[in-house]
Amino acid sequence: MTSEPVTPAEPGAAPDLVELAKIVARQRAELDRLRDQAAMSAVVERAKGAVMALTGCSADAADEWLLQRAKAARHTLLEECWITLGSLAPASPGPGEATEPADPGTTGFGSDVLPETAAPDDVAIALARLGQALVRVMTPHDLARCLLEHLAPDMAADAVMIYARRPDGGLELIGYAGIDDRLAAQWSQVPPLSGLAALDALRTGEPRWLEDLAPDERRDPLLGDPPERWRSRAWLPVPATGSAEVCIGVLRGRAGSFTPRDRAHLRGVAGLCAGRLRAFDAPPERAEDAATDAVQALFDALPIAAMLLSPLRAASGETEDFRVEAATSRAGDLLGRPGEELAGRRLLEFRPALAHEPLWQGCLHTLATGEPYESEPFAHEEVVAGIAALSTYSARVAQLEDTLVVTWIRHGSSDRQEQRLADVQRLGNLGWANWSLATQEASWSTQVFAVFGRDPAHGPVPLTELPELALPEDAPALTRAVRALVQEGRAFDLPFRVRTSGGIRHLRLVAETVADMHGTPVEVHGVVQDMTARRRAELALVESEQAILTQHDVLQAERTLAARLQHALLPLANRPVHLAGLRVEVAYLPAQSDVHVGGDWFSAVELPEGDALLVVGDVAGHGVDAVATMAQLRFTAKGMVITGSSLTGALARLNTLLLHSRDSHATATMVLARYEPRQRRLVWAQAGHPPPLLLRDGEVRYLSRPRGTLLGATTAPVFGEAECRLLPGDRLILFTDGLVEHPPESIDRGLGRLADAVTAAHAAGSGSLGQLLAQMLPDERRDDVCVVDVRVPRVREA
Repeated sequence: MTSEPVTPAEPGAAPDLVELAKIVARQRAELDRLRDQAAMSAVVERAKGAVMALTGCSADAADEWLLQRAKAARHTLLEECWITLGSLAPASPGPGEATEPADPGTTGFGSDVLPETAAPDDVAIALARLGQALVRVMTPHDLARCLLEHLAPDMAADAVMIYARRPDGGLELIGYAGIDDRLAAQWSQVPPLSGLAALDALRTGEPRWLEDLAPDERRDPLLGDPPERWRSRAWLPVPATGSAEVCIGVLRGRAGSFTPRDRAHLRGVAGLCAGRLRAFDAPPERAEDAATDAVQALFDALPIAAMLLSPLRAASGETEDFRVEAATSRAGDLLGRPGEELAGRRLLEFRPALAHEPLWQGCLHTLATGEPYESEPFAHEEVVAGIAALSTYSARVAQLEDTLVVTWIRHGSSDRQEQRLADVQRLGNLGWANWSLATQEASWSTQVFAVFGRDPAHGPVPLTELPELALPEDAPALTRAVRALVQEGRAFDLPFRVRTSGGIRHLRLVAETVADMHGTPVEVHGVVQDMTARRRAELALVESEQAILTQHDVLQAERTLAARLQHALLPLANRPVHLAGLRVEVAYLPAQSDVHVGGDWFSAVELPEGDALLVVGDVAGHGVDAVATMAQLRFTAKGMVITGSSLTGALARLNTLLLHSRDSHATATMVLARYEPRQRRLVWAQAGHPPPLLLRDGEVRYLSRPRGTLLGATTAPVFGEAECRLLPGDRLILFTDGLVEHPPESIDRGLGRLADAVTAAHAAGSGSLGQLLAQMLPDERRDDVCVVDVRVPRVREA
């Protein structure tokens, strides 16, 4: 390692900081080169020793053999040494492990050069591949990721963890892959508890195989949350190659034992990692030289948290990490590494999560552009005198030649108050303003400029000129309020509007005066708030209410008109009527909703030849259109039957009428019934309507429906007729669905309730239609109800 003499400008003066940083950076680079060279030498010597032990050749012969192998395969010497070490099997199998019989003539070294090892061929090949991959590994985290990529396809490994023993006997997580950051943080520091498999492996120097979940969960609680996540684990101690004692954990989500081949493979992996982990040991003591001591002495004297960082670049030229050239003691506290020596270490080595934080991007940005970076304030928990308290910090990054200076600034209570005040103004879209009546000076907060849409470079507006910013319609009222405030000290709370580049804004100004000891106003304090969003919401609400009222009036007028039409079209008799020897009672009950008028209707007329026509129907929809369609169907059906049309013929023509009507989407249901008194014969047809209910001798049943399609639904409807003989004392009820359909209750349940109600009324000797309706209908009806109650008198009644 070389060093350059540093001569202070004056006796006793400290060296120039920039020059010292350059010297330290060059020395660090030289130190890295020497460290890599030492690591490479260790790998080469280990590979030569393995060849000598297996072949009995001399050191020179082993060296020549490795060189020839590397040349033939076009590898570097270091790569060939890793491949050679990867071809070696573990020194000895563990307890209970079987050793595969050797197959002479097949070996990773070549059967003509080296004897066969105890590892199977596929394990030797896998270890050789791993040896090649380890050449590119630079950090413990890279090592964990490399091992997981190697072991996941081979033995279904799901995670890898690398622990190093701490001086107190506990464990520290130095690398991991396959687990999330939360779990890694939870198990980053493990106390020296008895029974932990990782610690047992380090104490005994033998692997620990955890393959049975139930006993292993009680014996080894490490990473046992939830316990079924890792159903099998292996903890393997790495042969001591440096100052740290390291244990590698291989975790699997599936249950099952590690086969003898898996165990041999994992032992080989641990052996390969021993050489590579030497490069990850804690940094050696820094060289004693004036430059290093001066820089660190300067940082030791700083009363803040600060670090001096040198970029470490990859072969592509991109910055892959930073080396800490010097650091203050408080920097370790903020980085979560209190009491540790940070100088000389890589930044991501002790804080891997930093690569995903804004500070890392800020460092890269400053390094690339030279522009300083300052982070958003963040909270950090500090323990002072045993009491935990949150403090607010900001991180700043500045470039110093080829290095970066990172500092953390702790905000005082006044800084926090100012930040909170700024947040309140921004979130509330308001700001404060002061006007001096003595000097005519004005002072606005930043948010007031934003509220008025005014450039801060133009400065605040004097109080007397403030009305000039308002719209002409609002300026007089603001002028009067300002005059009364200045002359009489009368406070005001006034809304007004201003025009900005973004459009019209609705503002609110609240102002009051501060008087001197004689009562004379000398200063004005005010608050300006942007009420645009609130005002727009109020106007939108008013418009919505007006639209609702207008729509309500239109619907109410429509309901009134529809109700009048309905009453004119459906005259109700005050008492039962007698038609063709039948006693007929009708009832029509409109819906109780404010605007819904339905299209239910009925007809009960005596035909010219003495028969009776009984009809109930229901048009889909509500309002005037439904009433108009109802009138059209009611009178057309009556006219066609009177002129001799059959019931099915009338339904077919009504279907055609709906399909070609003004509202081509209108649909309707209907029951048409014709009663012949001479034979007491009832012939009826229906179009998608509930069947009539027949009560005879205390028993009820619904008539079997003939075929019938909803009117207006298809151009090819099918209708059929059904016949029923009525006997004296029979009761026949025709009704619309409003009588039996009450959501969320199903219509089948409603039909059952109607049958029960008619049966109960007959048994009680009371069968009036009014009582039946009172029992069937809820307090509030959503649909019209139309009922035609037909009774066949007994002989003595007739």
